[in-house]
Amino acid sequence: MRFSPAPFIFFGISIITILGFPGCTTLDTSRSSVAFYEPKPRSVEYGKASYYGGRWIGRLTANGEHYHRGDCTAAHKKLPFNTMVRVTNLKNGKSVIVRINNRGPYAKGRILDLSIVAARKIDMMDAGIIPVRAEILTPIEIINKPNRTFSGMDPAPGERR
Repeated sequence: MRFSPAPFIFFGISIITILGFPGCTTLDTSRSSVAFYEPKPRSVEYGKASYYGGRWIGRLTANGEHYHRGDCTAAHKKLPFNTMVRVTNLKNGKSVIVRINNRGPYAKGRILDLSIVAARKIDMMDAGIIPVRAEILTPIEIINKPNRTFSGMDPAPGERR
C-alpha cells in the first residue's frame, strides 16, 4: 500500500485556517464591515460631485487621517466628520455609501469630492463631474448585549439565577 500525504495536508490547512485566522470566526463589533441605516435619510442634497486622488494619496485629510487609495470616503464643506452619506449618480442610478473625512470641494457648484474608490463604484471616472443625490444616513445601533434573559434557559457558567 502506498502512502498518500493528501489527507494530512488537507487536515493541516484546515487547522491552520481555523486557528490561524480567529478574526474570521468572530464578529468585530468595533469596526464591522456591515452597517445598518434608517430607511429614511435625515436630509437630502442635490448637486455636482467630483473626485480626487493622485497627488492627494498619503496626505492628511481635514480630520487627521491619511488619505489611502482604498478608502471609500468623501469631502464635504459642512457635514460633521464620520457622517455616512449615500451618494447616487443621477446619470446611471448607481450608488455608494461614503464616510465624510475631509473638507471641500471648493469649486463653485460642487457639493462632494469623492475618493477614487467611491468614484469607480458609481462609474464617474470618465465624466469627472456628475450630478448626484447625497442622502445623509442615520445609523441603527446594533445591540451587542441583550438586556433580557429568557426564563427557561440554563444560565451561562458562573451566572446566577
